[in-house]
Amino acid sequence: MAKLLSHWPYLLILVLMALGLYGVLSKHNLMKKVIGLNIFQSSIILFFISISAKWGATVPVIDPELDATDPSLYANPLPHVLMLTAIVVMVATLGVALSIIVLIYRRYHSLDEREILERMRQE
Repeated sequence: MAKLLSHWPYLLILVLMALGLYGVLSKHNLMKKVIGLNIFQSSIILFFISISAKWGATVPVIDPELDATDPSLYANPLPHVLMLTAIVVMVATLGVALSIIVLIYRRYHSLDEREILERMRQE
């Protein structure tokens, strides 16, 4: 139990991931699906940031006070840079999804997925 509690960030990320996946798969409102997708994407970003963090590590700039040959003293910047890119993709996905939702609402006057599909079949 102590080992499980020592990894509480991963448990929190797992809960967020499950919540986002539940929102995407089970909800019929398109706005709720987009919110679930955003929560899911945020949990993945948090996961990658949490696995790349090291206690006591410093930025990867050569410091004369530290032993420059010991890579364990430096944090790897690659996961952080990749997650910055993922954040940009997440914001772009959110913007496109919201604009598509606005267009769907203007045409069908509903955000319920079942109702929209029924109206599409009637056309």
